[in-house]
Amino acid sequence: MNNSLKLTFDSGQTALAIRVDRQAELPDALERIGLGGSRSVLVVVGGASNISKTDFLRIQRLFTEILAPIAESLGAYVVDGGTDVGIMQLMGQARTQIGAKFALIGVTPENKVVLPNQQELAADLTRLEPNHTHFVLVPGDNWGDESPWISQVATVLADNAPSLTILLNGGEITFEDAFSSVNSGRLVVVIAGSGRTADILADALRGQATDERAKKLAKSGILQYISLIDIENKVENLGKIIKDLLSIRSE
Repeated sequence: MNNSLKLTFDSGQTALAIRVDRQAELPDALERIGLGGSRSVLVVVGGASNISKTDFLRIQRLFTEILAPIAESLGAYVVDGGTDVGIMQLMGQARTQIGAKFALIGVTPENKVVLPNQQELAADLTRLEPNHTHFVLVPGDNWGDESPWISQVATVLADNAPSLTILLNGGEITFEDAFSSVNSGRLVVVIAGSGRTADILADALRGQATDERAKKLAKSGILQYISLIDIENKVENLGKIIKDLLSIRSE
């Protein structure tokens, strides 16, 4: 395990980062960047660079009015993929927009991202989201390699506290994210109506799926869905449901 890093973005914002090679290193590594103790954890997974503009705009309110405020009110850790695209960008921007102080931790394959002030070495590298407070840089040469790490970081951070995964939109990798959470015993709340993988999983929970992965996940018993068909009218209800679910998990 290498030493921790202090990242400074063009905006002047800073974040702490650490490289890890094995999941067994995570407890010590997270403590080294100030992420110790047991507290509630909200994992956010889903659409990244391929999320459509329509879906992006449709779910934006959920981050600024529900997810970020819930994390702030609970003093929770939030864990996601950390790149400056899709739902991770929305999470970072929402945190800054509401002036929140909760720790926002991005978990990403180091070989797939460009660090601040680092010259891009390949066209397929992705920038880190600058509103995150911490990054865990993990091994991997492909997107999706981070999926089990995201889940394990959440497990280590939560310890005996409740944790919950919110799944919005998403592509192929989001199925891996869902399986990682399910395999960890973490409740996954699917936001139906947010597009793509989320809607496939919601259909499976309604007994309408043709995708075998979705059927298997639905049979796990720890997936639920919340409808986002009319977000303008349901934002407050969604917030209460998510907060109640996280509270139930803490009992």
